[in-house]
Amino acid sequence: MPALTHTERAKSVPRLSTAGARKSYGHLKPMDTWEVFIKDHHVGYLDWAAYERNQVALAGNAYGRVGDTKSGRGGRALLAGLICCARCGRRLSVTYTGRYPRPVYRCDKSNLQLGLRYCMSFGGKRIDATIAAEMLRAVAPMAIEAAVEAERMLRDEDRDRRRIAELELNQAQYDASLAERRYAACDPDNRLIAAQLEKAWETALRRVEACRKRLDGQQPPEVGEAPPDFSGLADDLSATWKAPRTTMRTRQRLVRSLINEIVADFDAAAGEIVLVVHWRGGQHSELRIRKPKTGEHGCHTAGEAIAIMRSMAGRWSDQDIAASLNRMGIPTGQNKTWTARRVGDIRRVRDIHGYRSAEKDGEWLTMRDAAAKLGVSHHQIRKLIKAGILKSEQIIPDAPHQIRSADLEAEPVAAALKRKGRPCRTDSENQISMFSDT
Repeated sequence: MPALTHTERAKSVPRLSTAGARKSYGHLKPMDTWEVFIKDHHVGYLDWAAYERNQVALAGNAYGRVGDTKSGRGGRALLAGLICCARCGRRLSVTYTGRYPRPVYRCDKSNLQLGLRYCMSFGGKRIDATIAAEMLRAVAPMAIEAAVEAERMLRDEDRDRRRIAELELNQAQYDASLAERRYAACDPDNRLIAAQLEKAWETALRRVEACRKRLDGQQPPEVGEAPPDFSGLADDLSATWKAPRTTMRTRQRLVRSLINEIVADFDAAAGEIVLVVHWRGGQHSELRIRKPKTGEHGCHTAGEAIAIMRSMAGRWSDQDIAASLNRMGIPTGQNKTWTARRVGDIRRVRDIHGYRSAEKDGEWLTMRDAAAKLGVSHHQIRKLIKAGILKSEQIIPDAPHQIRSADLEAEPVAAALKRKGRPCRTDSENQISMFSDT
């Protein structure tokens, strides 16, 4: 810590008031304006690097001062401390409402401090999703370029390492050749010098072998090898962003590393929320998001699920439809799994007619159930329906027949079933039978 008194690091600032000029004290001076500054004057409990890191962290965590931004410390709001009001210039606060708390961005400082009408208020779910999609879209090209550049740098490093290994091998071979010539030129009677030269030669040979193994361990790049395809990297970024193990704190820090500030406004005529995003690189972009109407919420059934219900309702029961939707990974509007009861509720709300026999309450039967109840074959029930003796209903043409259980006990049905070996049709009064009853 710097060895300065408080008076040397503070200053007085004159302020004007209705009663005249007056001074306020206790305003800290910037560190570069101190008259005396002796770093590490005495031993402190923190070193200077740790002190500077703490000051940066404290400045990042400051919230409410001019130019400060709330740091990403978790929570459910992705843009907490980043959104400013275009009307009053204040930062929007985050509130949580509803039975299942959801973040809501609200500019209510003028209402709380001055009793005026608050500027704007809108839900945070759509805003966060739109900003996240825009950020991933902006990062995807740079991510692909960075991946391509990293691949090129990796190839260059491999090439440089192989070149260095080749140079080391050449140097080691030259040293081994030089040691061999020295040993050959030595007088054999001088045993001490000869032993030292022989030892140096063996050391040089071992170095040559080590350099050769190191060079063989580095695979040379294949000629004409195509570079890897990074076109799917954008999908990988999106999957990583939505992964369950990616915490909200990580997402907030990533957003703050790319975005300086977001200025929000509400276009009442168009019913849209206007967001102006100020990126780190100095670029600006405008986004328009439709604001939900009063009573409109995001817990609605997906259109894909409704289409599947319409296509399957004429042939399958609610239980089969629910099982199919769950296998396809399509959740309900509240992000839950499907059950037969939930499918039935959606069908009734959307006016999607399903098979009455699928309810299995005994009032309506399929052809198979009717045949089992009467103890006859499936084809006999079909003949009765074609002859008009047994009544049935069809939702659409070629759809399975729906038979009321009470119609099976009708007298025409019982009489037709008693006539064994004869067609199941009614006798006309004007038609003379070819066969006698005797």
